Amino acid sequence: MSTEQVMQTTVKDKLQDAWHEFFYANEGHKLYDRTLVILCGCLLVIGLLMVVSASMPVASKLYDNPLHFAIRHIFYIVLSGIVITVAVQVPMQWWKDKNPYLLLLAFALLVLVLLIGKTVNGSTRWLALGPINIQAAEPAKLFFFCYLAGYLVRKEQEVKENIKGFIKPLAVFFFLALLLLLQPDLGTVIVMFMTTVGLLFLAGSKLVQFFGLFMAGCSAVVALILLEPYRLRRVTSFLDPWSDPFGSGYQLTQSLMAYGRGDWFGMGLGNSIQKMHFLPEAHTDFVFAVLAEETGFIGVLTVIVIMFLLVGKILALGNRAMKSERLFEGYFAFAIGIWMSFQTFVNIGASAGMLPTKGLTLPLVSYGGSSLLVMSLALAAILRIDYELRIEKVQATRKRKGSK
Repeated sequence: MSTEQVMQTTVKDKLQDAWHEFFYANEGHKLYDRTLVILCGCLLVIGLLMVVSASMPVASKLYDNPLHFAIRHIFYIVLSGIVITVAVQVPMQWWKDKNPYLLLLAFALLVLVLLIGKTVNGSTRWLALGPINIQAAEPAKLFFFCYLAGYLVRKEQEVKENIKGFIKPLAVFFFLALLLLLQPDLGTVIVMFMTTVGLLFLAGSKLVQFFGLFMAGCSAVVALILLEPYRLRRVTSFLDPWSDPFGSGYQLTQSLMAYGRGDWFGMGLGNSIQKMHFLPEAHTDFVFAVLAEETGFIGVLTVIVIMFLLVGKILALGNRAMKSERLFEGYFAFAIGIWMSFQTFVNIGASAGMLPTKGLTLPLVSYGGSSLLVMSLALAAILRIDYELRIEKVQATRKRKGSK
C-alpha cells in the first residue's frame, strides 16, 4: 500500500472515529429519545387547546372567568415540566432501592385521604394542599407499579414456579383496592388490576394462575357493580342510554351527540355546542368528546395514533431493558405502558359509548393536576431508563474500541 493510500485510510478512520464520538456523546450525554419527547409535547399541546375550549363555558358560570381552568392547567403543565426536569436526574437505582417505601407512601396517602380528604360529588379522593388538590389514587398507582416491578425482580423464580410468589403481590393489591373502594374509585382499581395481570403474565406466571386471576377479577368487578346501585345504573345506561336520555343516560347521550356532530373534519376549534352546559365534565373525563366534535374523525384519529406511538415506544423501551438484563427497568416501563394504554382505552371507550363511565382522565390531555403531575413523573422515569440504556451502550462501545 502506498504512502498516499495509507494517509487516506488514516484520515478516513479519524473522521469515522470523530463522527462516532460526536454521535454517541450527544446521544449519551445530551439527547434522550427525541421522538418520545415530541409525542408527549404534542399530547400536552392538544390537551391545553381542548381544555381551554371545553372549560370556558363552565368556568364563566362558576368563577366568572372563562380562563379559570385554562390558567390552572397551564400552571400544572409548567409544574409538570419542573417535575420532569428534576425527576429525570434521579437514577433508576433509587427507584429500585426505594420501591418498598414508595408502596408504604401509597398506603399512607390512601388512608390520609379517607381521614381528611376533600369530598366532591360524593367521592372522597382529594387532599387539599393550599391551591393544589392532589388525588391520592394517582401517585398510589405509580408507586404500586414501582413496587410490583421490584417484587418481580426479587422473586422472579418464585413467581414462575410457586403459587405463593404469585399470590403475594395480589394480597398487596387487595388491600390497596379496599382503600380505593372506600373513596369510592372503582375505575382506578380496574386499571391497577389490569396492569398487575399484564405484568404477572410478562413475568412468566403459569397460565392456569393467570386465567384464574383474570376470572376472579372479572367476577369481583361484576359483584362490585351489582352491589352498588349507582354503578349498576351506569352499566344499564351504557347498554341503552337512549332509554333514559334525560336521566341516567344523559351524559352518554350528550357525548354521543358530540361525536355525531364532529363528522370527518369537525365543527372547528372552539365551536362545540355540547360544551355549552350540555355535556357534564366536558374538560375532564369527556374532553375527548369535545375534541371529536371540534376536530372530527381526523382529530380523533390523530390523538389515537400519537398515543399508540407513545405507548409503543414505552413498551419497546421495556423490551430493550429486558434484553439488556435490566429487569426492574423493563418491568417498570411495561407497567407504565400498560397503564397508559388501558386508561386511554377506558376514557375513550366511555366517552364513545363502548364502556361504562369510570371517571378516568385521558393521560396528558384531560384537565387534572394530579393526573398530569404523576404521568409526568412516570414519563421522567421512562426518559431516565432510555438515558441509562444509551449510556450503557456508549460505554460498551468505547470498551470494545479500547480493547482493539
